[in-house]
Parts: sequence; C-alpha cells; structure tokens
Amino acid sequence: MPAIREGARLGLQECRSQFRHERWDCRSPPAARRGTAGPAALGQQLSSGTKETAFISAVTAAGLVHSVTRSCSAGNMTECSCDVTLRHGGSASEGWHWGGCSDDIHYGMSFSRKFLDVPFKNVTGKSGSGLVAMNLHNNEAGRQAVAKLMSVDCRCHGVSGSCAVKTCWKTMSSFEKIGRFLKDKYENSIQISDRLKKKLRRKEKSQRKIPIGKEDLLYVNKSPNYCVEDQKLGIPGTQGRECNRTSQGPEGCNLLCCGRGYNTHVVRHVERCECKFVWCCYVRCRRCETMTDVHTCK
Repeated sequence: MPAIREGARLGLQECRSQFRHERWDCRSPPAARRGTAGPAALGQQLSSGTKETAFISAVTAAGLVHSVTRSCSAGNMTECSCDVTLRHGGSASEGWHWGGCSDDIHYGMSFSRKFLDVPFKNVTGKSGSGLVAMNLHNNEAGRQAVAKLMSVDCRCHGVSGSCAVKTCWKTMSSFEKIGRFLKDKYENSIQISDRLKKKLRRKEKSQRKIPIGKEDLLYVNKSPNYCVEDQKLGIPGTQGRECNRTSQGPEGCNLLCCGRGYNTHVVRHVERCECKFVWCCYVRCRRCETMTDVHTCK
C-alpha cells in the first residue's frame, strides 16, 4: 500500500532531519541486535525502551497518520475521502462556512492504531507489560501531535476581494512542523517505572503526583553511549562525523566528538562561475576554485 510506504519514509526522513547534528543521528536503531542494524530495522527494536525508541515510535505513528490522511484527501483511497462532518456548518454571522476538502484526521488516526498497535499487542502477548504500554503510549503521542497541530485555512469570496464570505477547511501542518514538535517532546521526555501496575507512572517517586500527558514521550531505560562504536548494540559512534568547529551546539566539534578532538583537512571545490551570455549563441563561464576547511571527529 503506497500510503504505508510513504508514512514509513516520512517518519525516517524526519527522524534523520531532526537528529542530523546529534550523536545519535537516526542512522542506526538504538540497541539493535547484531545483523539487524540499518534503516530497515529502524523502529523495530522496541524492547530497548530508550528516549530514541520513544521518538521513533511517535514519528512513525505520526508519519502513517499524515500519509494516509493525505491520500484520503487526494482521493487515492476508496475507503475514505475528505472529512464530511464539516461540510454543513460555520457561522453566518461571522461570514464563514465550512467547505473545500478538510483532512479526515480521524480516519488516519484510526488506521494508524489498527496497523501499528493491534499487531504489536498480538505479537507480544504481553499487553500489560511496562514496555508494551510505553510503546503504545508513544505511538499515540505521535498521532496526537498531528491532531494538535491541525490548522484552519480559509479562502475569501466577495466583490473586488472584499472577503464578504469565507470558505474554510481543516488541514494538517507540514510534517517538518510535526517533527519539531516531537523533537521538543523528546528533549523533555519522562522516565517511567518499568513495573506497570494500574497505569504508567513516573520513576521518580517525588514526581508521581504530576500527571503524564497524552502528548508526552516516555522511556524506561537510559540511552546507551553513542560516542563510541558498539557493534553489539549497532552503534556506529561519532568517529569520522563532520562537525562545526565554531558552534557551541550539538553539531559543534566539542560535543559531537565527545571530547576526543577533531581532524581538519582542506577540500577543493571547482565550479563554473561568472557566466555570461555571448551573442550568438553560447554561455561563457570562468572556472573557479574554492578551498574549504572540513572538520571530522577523531
């Protein structure tokens, strides 16, 4: 099914985009077993229970909601279309009404639940375990992110653009915006107890009275060390990664290289430049060279 493939592609692409400057760059699955590392296994290592797994679960579920809902609106699926519940409504006094094609987020979320949640429960047979409940919560957090960021677009109608009446419809945000929202949730993710009683609860006893929101990302285990290569866990390390010597952020050489230092080499770029059209009839360009310093982690 094209929408499912597109959803997986969206999730993986956004994960790599959001973490491209981090020590873990979404290029390998956290806590992957030997022989399963690589993009094909991304998101399958749900037993690790780390913050990275939480993000993978959420962004994968969100990607499926987004792609299926888009397919519905585009008329590419026979089971769904636009959100028909919004076709007859609005506010005549305020001069607007529902129209156009609103994204049917409800169908997309339902499809994502059936595809990702139900099979997972059936395979594990442990729907009451802490890790399973955590993963199901994170799946739902991804779906809730898509719903929360829905927006209303309107088009004006009237004489000479007076906007006497507006036709409005609901639409999903760009997946990049959803990815940024989930990255923020990742940065503020909550560690929970691996012992599930009646419901999920925070690991810190002093914080257990603070409720866990449905949009929060949860994890059980602390992340492994992504600085150094660990073939058993499928971690490539940061050796050889390109870094920014002047940045104090995660892409900076100090942080990305984990204090090991960095190598600098000069890269020569050759390209056409200062091109001019000559009558008649060709383009004449100069051959320009630039030298750039590239820094890579030791």
